[in-house]
Amino acid sequence: MPPPFEHESLFSGRCVLVNGPVIVGAGPSGLAIGAGLKKQGVPFIILERSNCIASLWQNRTYDRLKLHLPKKFCQLPYIPFPENFPEYPTKHQFIDYLKSYAKRFELDPRFNESVRSAKYDETCGLWRVKTVSNDGSGVEYICRWVVVASGENAEKVVPEFEGLHDFGGNVIHACDYKSGEVYRGKRVLVVGCGNSGMEVSLDLCHYNAIPSMVVRNSVHVLPREIFGKSTFELGVSLMKWMPICLVDKILLASSRLLLGNIEKYGLKRPSLGPLQLKNTEGKTPVLDIGTLSKIKSGDIKIVPGIKKFIHGGVELVNGQILEIDSVILATGYSSNESEFFSRDGFPVSQFPNGLKGKNGLYAVGFSRRGLSGASLDAIRVAQDIGKIWKTETKQKNHSAGFSCHLKCKQ
Repeated sequence: MPPPFEHESLFSGRCVLVNGPVIVGAGPSGLAIGAGLKKQGVPFIILERSNCIASLWQNRTYDRLKLHLPKKFCQLPYIPFPENFPEYPTKHQFIDYLKSYAKRFELDPRFNESVRSAKYDETCGLWRVKTVSNDGSGVEYICRWVVVASGENAEKVVPEFEGLHDFGGNVIHACDYKSGEVYRGKRVLVVGCGNSGMEVSLDLCHYNAIPSMVVRNSVHVLPREIFGKSTFELGVSLMKWMPICLVDKILLASSRLLLGNIEKYGLKRPSLGPLQLKNTEGKTPVLDIGTLSKIKSGDIKIVPGIKKFIHGGVELVNGQILEIDSVILATGYSSNESEFFSRDGFPVSQFPNGLKGKNGLYAVGFSRRGLSGASLDAIRVAQDIGKIWKTETKQKNHSAGFSCHLKCKQ
């Protein structure tokens, strides 16, 4: 790979020529695409804004977290989980697996580099990716391909609530929640009823906190397993033989049999089935790991939407005043790919097929199909780039300099 060279005019920082793609993000998706490119001998650089791989898993998850799906649906390409790992590995086991994966493929991300912009230069047919590091210094990477692998959960979503600043108690996002230890005996309002909200509420119960969970919209709650088989695996298997609407009916009938009528506890089901809803709107059903029993017993109280916060409490949309000590916002995450694409860039959200955009721009991990979907995406993208890279290396000498609004030197 050509060495770094100094930008002489338009950029104050260093300029680095990459003889291959720049991968944005060192989470599972970024590691998977890196491994695929390694196997094909394609050089690349991985840029990561944090100081470690899989920063979401290492820094923004709670202690009790386990994978929601069986391990075979969560492993990255080419290397399975160790056989001695349980069916649902813990977060610490998953992190160890990712570290081992990165070491096995000699993946060496450039940490503490945040991408500020990515623009395709029509003059030379290359991408210009500008980053800034923690010390304020900047680097511009010149490359043929850009792979956005920063993930669907790169940024926390924090809704605005009337009166929240007047509340006076502790307010955090679920990404900053580690355990319920500090909430013993406290009245905690958990805002959100997805998998995170459900599991945080359950964890609070383990520490004798008093959680109330805001359920503003309808939600699908399914058992994690149906008659000893993973609900996810069952759904995937059935969809090979029957339409998705029929599979949804089978899953909902099984859930009703195993969980009972959850609507009488304030958990209204959506009109669309769980798999159809996932496909059309990207909303993941909740896989119950014990929260529902706590809701039925009254240990977790279900409350409607929030009207406004007041000092020491919250007013709900039904007029009820609830006194609380703390708030945990389990309000989800969003991707950040649009933030660093310049006006002339090509937003990932506009990809016609979810993977490949214009001018050598790719996305991995945005298909709303979890880790298994990201792994499949990574294999396809690595193969596509590898095929083009090998063809182009035969046609020209990649070590030659070129003009790209600057004088590139070796």
